[in-house]
Amino acid sequence: MQVRLGLIVNPIAGMGGRVGLKGTDGEDALRRARELGAEPDAPRRAEVALRTIARSGLDVQILSAPGSMGEDAARAAGFEVQLVIDNVSGPTDAGHTRDAARALEAARVGLLIFVGGDGTARDIMDAVESRIPVIGVPAGVKMHSAVFATDPRSAGELATGFLDGSIRRTREAEVMDIDEEAFREGRLSARLYGHVMTPYDPALVQDLKMGSAADEDAMVEAIADRVVGEMQPGVIYVIGPGTTTRRILQRMDLPATLLGVDVVKDGELLASDANEKEILRLLDEGTPARIVVTPIGGQGYLFGRGNQQISAEVIRRIGREGLIIVAAKSKLLALGRKPLLVDTGDDTVDAMLRGYAPVIVDYREDSVRKIG
Repeated sequence: MQVRLGLIVNPIAGMGGRVGLKGTDGEDALRRARELGAEPDAPRRAEVALRTIARSGLDVQILSAPGSMGEDAARAAGFEVQLVIDNVSGPTDAGHTRDAARALEAARVGLLIFVGGDGTARDIMDAVESRIPVIGVPAGVKMHSAVFATDPRSAGELATGFLDGSIRRTREAEVMDIDEEAFREGRLSARLYGHVMTPYDPALVQDLKMGSAADEDAMVEAIADRVVGEMQPGVIYVIGPGTTTRRILQRMDLPATLLGVDVVKDGELLASDANEKEILRLLDEGTPARIVVTPIGGQGYLFGRGNQQISAEVIRRIGREGLIIVAAKSKLLALGRKPLLVDTGDDTVDAMLRGYAPVIVDYREDSVRKIG
């Protein structure tokens, strides 16, 4: 029996991540991202998800937006495509996404897959609400919403299971988004916009991002004291975003970017709010280096959510042995038995990171957690 699958790709999603722009909402941000050398990654992520579906052997008909909004990725994955809107001339925008989603609903697809970030999720929600099931393939910079699979391959597995009937459970998933202008200025302003219906398998979908608990403060201070006290002379420390990691720089009396990546060495700030290119330039000097990161609350991501500046190439050069993970106990407890997650966009680097790793949770205490 043939099943009908809708597909929408936001081709510019996530382009601002590696170059440190924290998003590509707006023409100015997109232009700046391109000037800094950013390249689209969403089409590749779409293809990974679709090839996973293709390997299942299901008889799937793809209905899609034209060109880079889905058609190209579907054909590259070996599918024939039926277009539901006319060719899109010029840059794609939110209006094109909403038009395509409405057309796919009218065509009665059994499932809609979209590729993008929280902004794209909002556009899909505006168009179809909870009337058809939706799966998000993560490709943005910020992905606070609960509509996304853990990575592109998991999105393909979730879609396959839903289409063949082996995954029957659905849930109302929250769609969150933040103000990108405030985000670039170091202020986090997030709100709930609504819900969409998504297929659900806890092993394949990410949860809603959660903030830190107020009682974590003393523990975070102890973690910062330990990390600073154990810093080695002559070593570069690439410090990722987050309230826990920000406290480390504050402990060193250095300015910190809450939502960016900072680089320090011997107590001095080498780069503030650094992008991938700046980090790689500093690593080219051959100096030993470490990466200090904290998992995202409620989701458990170490890489691939809001810190794309610490790219697969940065991680590869530093190596797994250079990874320092920090987190308050309450953050780990909130994750339950779920593993910490990575989604660097590079299968080899993701595989290198998997396994068990120590997490600094207090001044004299570590917790061992699985990176899955």
